[in-house]
Formats: sequence, structure tokens, C-alpha cells
Amino acid sequence: MKIAQRAERIEPFYVMEVAKAAHQLAREVARSDRPMVFLNIGEPDFTAPPLVREAAERAMRAGRTQYTHATGLDALREKISGWYRQRFGLEVPASRIVVTAGASAALQLACLALVDAGDEILMPDPSYPCNRHFVSAADGRAVLVPASAAERFQLSAAAVEANWNELTRGVLLASPSNPTGTSIEPQELRRIHDVVRSRGGVTIVDEIYLGLSHDERFGQSALALDDQVISINSFSKYFSMTGWRLGWIVAPQELVPVLERLAQNLFICPSTVSQYAALACFEPESLAEYQRRRAEFKARRDWFIPALNGLGLPVPVVPDGAFYAWADCSDWCRALDLRGSWEFAFAAMERAHVAVTPGRDFGSAETRRFVRFSTASSMEHLQEAVHRLREMAP
Repeated sequence: MKIAQRAERIEPFYVMEVAKAAHQLAREVARSDRPMVFLNIGEPDFTAPPLVREAAERAMRAGRTQYTHATGLDALREKISGWYRQRFGLEVPASRIVVTAGASAALQLACLALVDAGDEILMPDPSYPCNRHFVSAADGRAVLVPASAAERFQLSAAAVEANWNELTRGVLLASPSNPTGTSIEPQELRRIHDVVRSRGGVTIVDEIYLGLSHDERFGQSALALDDQVISINSFSKYFSMTGWRLGWIVAPQELVPVLERLAQNLFICPSTVSQYAALACFEPESLAEYQRRRAEFKARRDWFIPALNGLGLPVPVVPDGAFYAWADCSDWCRALDLRGSWEFAFAAMERAHVAVTPGRDFGSAETRRFVRFSTASSMEHLQEAVHRLREMAP
């Protein structure tokens, strides 16, 4: 069978490949006194809060399971609009919001709407691997620009200018970022957008961790820049609805009919039950619970980052959001005769029964030196992981 070239260009999602190996080993050690501690997957250990689950049950009992508009329930779009007003002081009309089947669908729609064959999209190295594959699936090319700790592992306006050419269509940023948990300095983001806009390009910002910002300086939406920024968001991370597969995109008004047309053909609509459930995310009780959880994620970060530094796994930039730690494992690799973070990840899995994610997924600019820890697990699990790694330390 002949496989399409676009499919051949998509690399495996190594996070999931490592996860498979971790789960296989976990089954083998499940009955031991050291069951696997999973710090590899970016999924909150919190599930959807009670009001959200109850809303889903009510929708099921009432038979609200048929198609909605391709752009989502009007009531949900209004709720999201109100959240931007209440949380960020922004007026984002509901008419600019398209509800999608997860942030992944939002990114796919944006790329299909804006990227032609051969177009190039700039993004930082390191960055979330699926983002570059969305560009590739639209027959474009993701250009990964090395970003250092001094740049918070983010693109700068100078880097955008230096790498822009006649094929460049725009930038795809993430703030806060996966895998680093770092955000773009607000003034730098403005400068980047000015550069992109002056060249007639598009600025797409993945903001799925925006609700989990821990620093007010960074915790503002890129939508504050102007109405031409395209923002991607999700109910998965801050709203704890990973498996419900629900997200949204905020787009310039003139782009919404294009996104709607694509969504009609590709997805019909997002999950109806998930949409009715998500309405309850914005109830005061739910919002209070999300803020409590955000504080818990911050407490985990504040304990875990110094612990990693103390183990000789330094985190060059303290994450200001999300739930990740991007740690340099190069000293351990030299001491343990390991060839980079891929072997480090398997060594940690096999010797300490701690599952982590090697840097391989996230780019090629020194990513073999880095490993990503997820602090989405409980404090108890984080403490146990540090205890075991300390025993394994060279």
C-alpha cells in the first residue's frame, strides 16, 4: 500500500512511545514495593469538577446528544467570551470564538485555513511536537528556530526578523510553553507581532496553559494586542477536561466563516455532551475550584524545581505557568555513561521506576540534554520520585 508523503513526514509522538514502554514496565512492577511513578504525561491528576460532571449527566438524561452548530453552542461561546472579560478584562465577541474538538482541532483548522503548500511557519526550538506536525499536515513547513534559556526558550522579535524570508507565512507560538512552562515577555510578544504584521503574516498563539499562569506579568492573553491575533485554547488543562476533547479558537472576524466551513466538513461539530458539560465550567463554584487547583500546581512547582536543582538536574528557567520542568540531565548522562536524555529517560524508568519524557520530541536544539518532568501528578508522587532519583544519582 502506498502511503501519502504527508503521512510519512509525521514523526512518531515519542511522548506516547515512551509512555507505552512505561506502562509495560509498570505492569511488571505493579505488585512490587516500587510501582511506577508517572511524571511523563501532561495531564492534570484532577478530573472535571462536580458541576461539570453533573451537567454532562443532565445532558445525557435529557437527550441532548445531537449535532450542534459547527462553531459550537451559542451559549458556550458566550460563556467563553464572558470568561475573557472577567479573567483578563478583554472584550472578545462570541462571534469570534469557534468551539472545536480539542485544541488539536483548532490548530488543524488554523493551519488548513492559513497555510498553503510550501509556506513556512516559524516556531521555537524546543516546542510542542504536534504543532509542527499540524503545519506539515497542511503541506507547509515548520521552521524551528533555536531558543536559549536567555530567551526563556521562546522566539524573539530579532529571531523572527532574522529567519523571515519570502516563504514565511507567520509564527506559531505557545505561551506558557510545553515543554518548558515558560511564557513570552509581554513586550517581546508585542514586538514579535509587530514584525509579523508588518510583513503581512499571521500570529498564532497556543494559550492552552494560560489559565495556569503563576505570574501576573505573564498571565495575560495575546488577544490584548489586537483583533488580528489568533489564539488557541482548550478545556483540557486549566479546566481539567482532557478526555472530553473540547477547545476553541479566537480568530479575526473575517476568518470565522472560513473556519466554520472547514469545521463543517472535517468535524461536523464538537462533542455535544462535552459542550453542555463545559457550560458548568464557568459557574462560580467551578471557577473557585479551578483557582484552588491552580494554587496547588504552583505549590508543586515551588517544591519540585528546587528539589531537581538539588539533585543536579538544573532547570535553567523557572516555569511561570503550566505544569512542566525542563531539566538539564547532561551531568547525569556523563556520570552514568548515558547518551543523552533518551537513555536517561529509560534509565530512570528501569532503575528508579520513574517515568519522564526525553527531549527528543520537542526539537533538535540541544534537546538531547533535556528531559521534561510533569508536575501534574500529586505532591506525594513528586516527593517519591525525588526520593528514588536521589538514590539513583551518580
